[in-house]
Amino acid sequence: MALWRAYQRALNAHPWKVQVLTAGSLMGLGDIISQQLVERRGVRKHQISRTLTMASLGCGFVDYPDALIANYYLWPAVQLANFYLVPLYYRLAVVQCVAVIWNSYLSWKAHRF
Repeated sequence: MALWRAYQRALNAHPWKVQVLTAGSLMGLGDIISQQLVERRGVRKHQISRTLTMASLGCGFVDYPDALIANYYLWPAVQLANFYLVPLYYRLAVVQCVAVIWNSYLSWKAHRF
């Protein structure tokens, strides 16, 4: 809980910087999940440069046409449910949890062979 409060304080003090770092971190986490749970690479075959690339892209913008279409299927439904069913204080957490799954998908999409 203390970590969450620290995050909220940092977000209030430096909203742009914290949001950029959050997006990059979630993209990196998504790539780790993709490599380890989806592709089952194992620690020794984990491509660190790939994870760093995804984290860097997360700090900027990622847009493939088919990923954009998938985005339009996922996010409106998530946000609709989020705004109507989830209490205000939990909405960010819901979006961030879905974002981890979304980032795993983007990582897989960007690095499939």
